[in-house]
Amino acid sequence: MTAQTNQRIDGRRLWDSLMDMAQIGATPKGGVRRLTLTDVDRAGRDRFSTLCEQAGLKVRVDAIGNMFARREGRDPARLPVLFGSHLDSQPSGGKFDGALGVLAGLEVIRSLNDLGITTEAPVELVNWTDEEGSRFGHSLMGSGVWSGMVPLEKAYNLADTEGVTVGQAIDAIGYRGPEPAEAFPADSYFELHIEQGPILERNADQIGIVTGAQAMVWYDAVATGQDSHAGTTPPSARKDALVCAARVIDLVDRMMRARGEEGRGTVGQLLVSPNSRNVIPGEVRFSVEFRHPSDAEIDRLDAQFPREAGFIARDCGVKLEIERVFKNPAQPFDPECVALVEQAAERLGYKSRKIVSGAGHDAVYVARRMPAAMIFTPCKDGLSHNEAESIEPEEAEAGCQVLFEAVLARANRTL
Repeated sequence: MTAQTNQRIDGRRLWDSLMDMAQIGATPKGGVRRLTLTDVDRAGRDRFSTLCEQAGLKVRVDAIGNMFARREGRDPARLPVLFGSHLDSQPSGGKFDGALGVLAGLEVIRSLNDLGITTEAPVELVNWTDEEGSRFGHSLMGSGVWSGMVPLEKAYNLADTEGVTVGQAIDAIGYRGPEPAEAFPADSYFELHIEQGPILERNADQIGIVTGAQAMVWYDAVATGQDSHAGTTPPSARKDALVCAARVIDLVDRMMRARGEEGRGTVGQLLVSPNSRNVIPGEVRFSVEFRHPSDAEIDRLDAQFPREAGFIARDCGVKLEIERVFKNPAQPFDPECVALVEQAAERLGYKSRKIVSGAGHDAVYVARRMPAAMIFTPCKDGLSHNEAESIEPEEAEAGCQVLFEAVLARANRTL
């Protein structure tokens, strides 16, 4: 079906912007490593700020490093429509996770400029700090602080595996901004993102109309046994922290699979000490997370996991400490904002479907402060958090065009 609009974004310019940003932190396998609050992240932020200023936007930065780029509207009394995502990546991430939403937002601004459109309400493009959580262990950090879900001082005191705190890192790259790291009055928020899953591609859908995000619970776990000589310590004398951790990891997998295709359970980080070939591991630190569309199911997992993991540790003769990092309920998105996305996809002639996000996104926290919605584009084989992450230029363009239509409709709506 042919798109029913003559207000078109520039798909080639968007793609060139994505490829240009992908050079910052580029990896040999074609992905990016742009860990939050590193020198590489600073380079990406500096590039983003320059592009925004070239587009006539006023850029400001808050105390947790969130960046806001404002384009004024015809009515300064109206609340701004926000849209954006994040520029930080996983250690071996792809070109599009997060960056698509930020640079598509920039393309929305550039297209408004090209078309000579002045929106009734101001619009603001956002780059959120540390969405990934891969360095400091707390995802959605910037949006979490901004929305009031994460205390600022708690965020500043989070440390990476080298002992560097968020406060130290943000000062090192010069992005502790003067603005308060707290929500300001705004009309709504829209976020474009790759799906990071296979559903859209499998069904040949061009656009995902995201109705909400599933619930999740994250833990940090420490198994403490006794490091000792691998050759001289018999089974009866062993207190092997890694064996305990391995059995807990198997528990996570079994609990996930017991919930069918909607279950999610992952151990993504494992730090073994002393990490020597001929020493029985005395300590293992590892992460655990569960996700599910149902709050009730997450509550059951949250009750079951620590108890059963404790039984495993007891049988291994190992001390196991489990700290819940955070627990987020399922988050529905605003029906009116979701409807704008749906109407835009229909008007543009894109094949679409409603979908619940399996991943956490900044929109989840922002939705607790204002109406919000998300737009998904397909990604090849549903692969993300991987250097092989891939989308097609026309998929990026379609998602950006829907974002343009939804933002414009919201900013120009009759109050």
